[in-house]
Amino acid sequence: MDAATQLPTVGMIGAGQLARMTHQAAIALGQTLKVLAGDPAESAAVVSPATVLGDYRDVEDLRGFAKGCTVVTFDHEHVPQEALRALTAEGVDVQPRPEALLYAQDKHAMRTRMAELGLPQPRWAPVDSISDVEAFGLPCVLKAATGGYDGKGVWMIEAPSDAQAVLASGIRLIAEERMPLQRELAIQVARSPRGETAAYPVVETVQTGGICTEVIAPAPHLDPAVAAQAKEIGETVARELGVVGMLAVELFQTSRGLFINELAMRAHNSGHWTIEGAETSQFEQHLRAVLDYPLGSTAAVAPYTVMANVLGGAPGGPRLDERLQHLLADDPGAHVHLYGKAVRPGRKIGHVTVRGDDPDLLRRRALRAAKRLQEGE
Repeated sequence: MDAATQLPTVGMIGAGQLARMTHQAAIALGQTLKVLAGDPAESAAVVSPATVLGDYRDVEDLRGFAKGCTVVTFDHEHVPQEALRALTAEGVDVQPRPEALLYAQDKHAMRTRMAELGLPQPRWAPVDSISDVEAFGLPCVLKAATGGYDGKGVWMIEAPSDAQAVLASGIRLIAEERMPLQRELAIQVARSPRGETAAYPVVETVQTGGICTEVIAPAPHLDPAVAAQAKEIGETVARELGVVGMLAVELFQTSRGLFINELAMRAHNSGHWTIEGAETSQFEQHLRAVLDYPLGSTAAVAPYTVMANVLGGAPGGPRLDERLQHLLADDPGAHVHLYGKAVRPGRKIGHVTVRGDDPDLLRRRALRAAKRLQEGE
């Protein structure tokens, strides 16, 4: 803890928008969020005075960063296992622990463990040749076992020829059956070292081009029995994997029931709505959890909350600040979060949240607001 304040210093490896929003939550709790950034222009690095520049893959950089931290956590899953295990062997409190984080880093390991736990998931198999893909059955989905995010590392395969270039890349792959989706859902669960858990309402996520563009909380017209099953899945994963901090379980809803898609052990895009829409934001909750504080209420503060991601648009048009001013004049009830990132087409540069009683109206409002920030009018 900081000697002057006797309040914790939380180290977060990564300095993207998740770290930036966690920094905002840390301020309210009187904590220091120390971030490890690869570039001083990264989203959290430009706002956090406790920024350390370094390489998250370098053990020596990680050792230096961890000094003075009460606990070390993450805004991404890409830190090598061997580096994390070196830190924990030296007594650094890393949360979630490397042995839990593995299942968010490696889809092969995750699918194997979910099968051992008897949890519902798509049919899957490791593949490394065209014959393996053909034996698995087409059409299918190929996924990189490690390193994929926001639609990257995922390939829709219709014919063997579609898989040739992917297989030739040498990436370690798994194949999954193509699920007949009704929609995609997500459940977030926080868990502390003492085993306390707190689950947020089940949300619906909308994907466009492999990127989450909308979140509706709670998921409209969701059967309470299905919501209860999603909560049970999330709590089982958190408990059995020993997760500490925020866990997001992405789910497919189909006519055959729920199936686990992917896991994330950090704050997650599906939980951005909680900043304005829940009693405790996912960012504050993550801090509470990794520090073993009592967890906060996950109750929603409005009947519905809708979040829409703001993506970078084509160059030209009004500057972003001008677009923001027009949006705020047009919709004073919209809550805007901009991440301080350089604008590139398709890149997440912020999000907008609106609350109310009618999810369809809220979706139109949120999408219109996001579009105004992306393109201007």
